[in-house]
Amino acid sequence: MIANVIELSIKNKLMVSLVTLFAIAAGIYAITHTPLDAIPDLSDVQVIVYTEYAGQRPRWWRTRSPIR
Repeated sequence: MIANVIELSIKNKLMVSLVTLFAIAAGIYAITHTPLDAIPDLSDVQVIVYTEYAGQRPRWWRTRSPIR
């Protein structure tokens, strides 16, 4: 199978060259005409938790929270 493809490629050098040039041109066209509008968000995931702890000051909860 691979030997047949190689043999066909050697016999048809012009066709292989044209297909290669077409692939390069299509790649350049795709790169230049693809809009880039998405920027990935690399920040950490943050969650705000609102809770009530009866009888304690809010400062007490903030100093003992494992997530700061």
